[in-house]
Amino acid sequence: MSESLLTVNGLKTYFYTASGVSRAVDGVSFTLEAGEVMGIVGESGSGKSVTSNSIIRLLPPAGKIVAGEVKFEGRDILAMSKKELQEFRGSDIATIFQDPMTSLDPVFKIGKQMVEMICAHQKISKEDAKKLAISALERVGIPEPAKRMESYPYELSGGMCQRVIIAMAVCCKPKFILADEPTTALDVTVQAQVLDLLKDLQREMNTSILLITHNLGVVWEMCDKVMVMYAGNTVESADTKELYANPLHPYTWGLLDSIPKLSDENKSELQTIPGTPPDLRLTGKCCNFYNRCPYMTEACCQSVPPLVEVEPGHFVACHRQNGVNKLVRNEARGEVSCHD
Repeated sequence: MSESLLTVNGLKTYFYTASGVSRAVDGVSFTLEAGEVMGIVGESGSGKSVTSNSIIRLLPPAGKIVAGEVKFEGRDILAMSKKELQEFRGSDIATIFQDPMTSLDPVFKIGKQMVEMICAHQKISKEDAKKLAISALERVGIPEPAKRMESYPYELSGGMCQRVIIAMAVCCKPKFILADEPTTALDVTVQAQVLDLLKDLQREMNTSILLITHNLGVVWEMCDKVMVMYAGNTVESADTKELYANPLHPYTWGLLDSIPKLSDENKSELQTIPGTPPDLRLTGKCCNFYNRCPYMTEACCQSVPPLVEVEPGHFVACHRQNGVNKLVRNEARGEVSCHD
């Protein structure tokens, strides 16, 4: 069997602050195959972006990868030197960040930034790099690409800047694109255009994509499989169609129930998940979701539920949903209280 393109195993990334240690990512594992699109979803603070930034080792000084391994085509990313890492980031892997206006340097023209990036990762002349940049801008649907090369970022709209970022990402034909909420700062119409563009480029180049998002509608449109994160842990992972048709974790139920439904004629109130995520300095002793879960039992307060394969390819971390026990959605809540 061929090796996966990307393998993340037992990844732990902690932030060391004056007030304590925050377990931002606490034992995440997954694989990504060539040409596959995977989504990571969850609320803000669930560890999605820290997971993606850990893969490319782009962390602030307070953040540190304390355990686990990250391998790309068998190469250990965590063991790469700074030079190896710099080459890897631009050639094999490309990143699309969520705010296009801050991803580009405002004092340099678009063309200069693109040419410098291409020349840094490919052994070609500046003239050839310019031609490649113009071709990439044309590919992502930017009108008059040669003229736009002379524009500054602030002269373009958010949607246009995001297209520039995508063009820069595909210039070197990467095998893997890490898209961290690439449509968050864009309006709905432009979001759809950017997503269609990413899908077209993925099919054309057979590029793998790791999509970080909180939008479950985007996941349905884009992803082959999905991983749900909560408070630094994976709580559920499955093929996209399987997870939407047969979600098993109470947190996943809450996320899906909170999606507005156009077919709702009664105009009922939008459902929410009560409470707030836990303090990441205090996690790791029990189920992190217990204080918000309507299906909580005493066991949930006593230990961390392991991630178990309850069905082929469908993994869940829940004491009440482990293959032996089967939790029924919307069953009555038991009156249980937990004390730390």
